[in-house]
Amino acid sequence: MTHVLRLGTRGSPLALTQAQMVRDALCAAHGWEPARIEIVTVKTSGDRIQDRPLAEVGGKALWTKELDLALQSHRIDFAVHSMKDVETIRPAEIVIAAMLPRADVRDRLIGAETIAALPHGARIGTSSPRRSAQLRALRPDVEIVLFRGNVDTRLQKLRDGEADATLLAAAGLSRLGRDDVGHPIPIETMLPAPAQGAVGIEARAADADMRRLLAAIDDPVTSRCVHAERAFLAGLGADCRSSVAALAVPDGGMMRMLAEILAPDGRQRVADAAEIAVDGDAEALAADLLGRAPPELRAMFGR
Repeated sequence: MTHVLRLGTRGSPLALTQAQMVRDALCAAHGWEPARIEIVTVKTSGDRIQDRPLAEVGGKALWTKELDLALQSHRIDFAVHSMKDVETIRPAEIVIAAMLPRADVRDRLIGAETIAALPHGARIGTSSPRRSAQLRALRPDVEIVLFRGNVDTRLQKLRDGEADATLLAAAGLSRLGRDDVGHPIPIETMLPAPAQGAVGIEARAADADMRRLLAAIDDPVTSRCVHAERAFLAGLGADCRSSVAALAVPDGGMMRMLAEILAPDGRQRVADAAEIAVDGDAEALAADLLGRAPPELRAMFGR
């Protein structure tokens, strides 16, 4: 394979930075010049629709469907995603071929040093059901304000006074050179979203050459942990409306998974940890949490 490879990505500054990371990793692994890879920007529905929660307008597919179509129609050869934005069930024609080494999985709070330090009744800007539920569990007095858009858009909304504070993924801020923005929230306080901090690369399932090239940049520890977290989501039957947090970390030859499910108002929460060897163990953990959940919480997962 000697032709120029076309890498599809969304057009946000963070997405383009992640595409450049993938290009650089491939060039380093295979001894290529950067010109060997063309970065192709694809406008997604999620980029166009900014005034409503994802759950109202199509869910996580808003971030992937246009890139999926470009991949399936051979307009691009592979695509890069923030893995936490990728639906659990993917088209059979597309595979997750590689993941880059995972970055900081934590959230960062912008507007106060800690959640406890937020003023009473503070308005918190977020569009994440998981963050909303966790915040309400910790601080029932806060008000959640819808924040959509890229990092710059959300920070500008904060400066404009649309909220008193917001939360952003530490990994995204770091990739944009903004490690000085906000304060990291310990995972003991707020467990992250499944797959947070991971960058994934997808290819056509039938494209063996592209999959082989991408395998050279796969971080096996990241892949194993993120696939387990995605298996946990699948076991729950979770969707973009679900308030779910999970993190798998290496533990000897196994993984240790921390997980929780919450009601949207944060009043009901079931959490646990388990040793995971295979994805089926993550699905078993999901079944266990659902089995211990109150009926109202179980119903939010269609159970």
